[in-house]
Amino acid sequence: MRGLNGRCYVVTGAASGIGWACASRLVEEGARVVGGDLVALPAGRSEDSGWPFAEASCAFHHLDVGDERSVREFVDAALQFGGRIDGAVHAAGVASGGPVHLLPNEEWERVLRVNLTGTYLVAKHIVQSMLDHPNLEGPQGSLVTVASIEGLEGTAGGSAYSASKGGVVLLTKSMAIDYAGRGIRVNAVCPGFIDTPMTARVFDGPGLEEVRADAIAEHKLRRLGRPEEIASAAAFLLSDDASFITGHALPVDGGYTTGRDHGVTELMGLAGE
Repeated sequence: MRGLNGRCYVVTGAASGIGWACASRLVEEGARVVGGDLVALPAGRSEDSGWPFAEASCAFHHLDVGDERSVREFVDAALQFGGRIDGAVHAAGVASGGPVHLLPNEEWERVLRVNLTGTYLVAKHIVQSMLDHPNLEGPQGSLVTVASIEGLEGTAGGSAYSASKGGVVLLTKSMAIDYAGRGIRVNAVCPGFIDTPMTARVFDGPGLEEVRADAIAEHKLRRLGRPEEIASAAAFLLSDDASFITGHALPVDGGYTTGRDHGVTELMGLAGE
């Protein structure tokens, strides 16, 4: 994709799942990448593994997105590494929820702190770095937040998670308006259910086999998404190929949010194998 090669990008939640896939895709495109996560790189994904953080064009740092000091130090490290930050994918997040009368205050606050406040803090310091270190030869920068289809429509038991991701969508749109005049684009990717460790933990509970099957069926392509499919969309939104796109919340969801099927395609002989 145009405009990624040689630029410096930040990826949060980079130790696994969507964040890891985004870091990988950007490295493949020739970008320099600074990854951050609350957890260390797992076994096999260390500096000795050869990919992607062992390369001279990459770095990895501890990051707690809900703590402003941690975010500030992370962004400072990225600036020291790359000279300036051309863009970011904010993929760090947690999944939790339940009906509100059973949801402890502490859990509500934890989810909002990571998913929504974390987005605000990362965006705050990334955007400030772009304003302080303008690109004199091209686009000023692009920020991609990772929201969710559950930030676009409600779901049973969504509560804290849906509220946090809905907040990410509207925060993204507001930032797109605020910074368009400075040449900074801001977009959100809204994944469907993606085959990641976080999704596996959601569906691994007892009695959730039918729930998982139903969730897959609601994706019109009849499968879970893959992390690299979200990474492809994020890389596009960062790239110069998306130079006229800002303030958009892009569903990457296998058709989940297009509408309901109710088994009609099967009756018409169109449901596939």
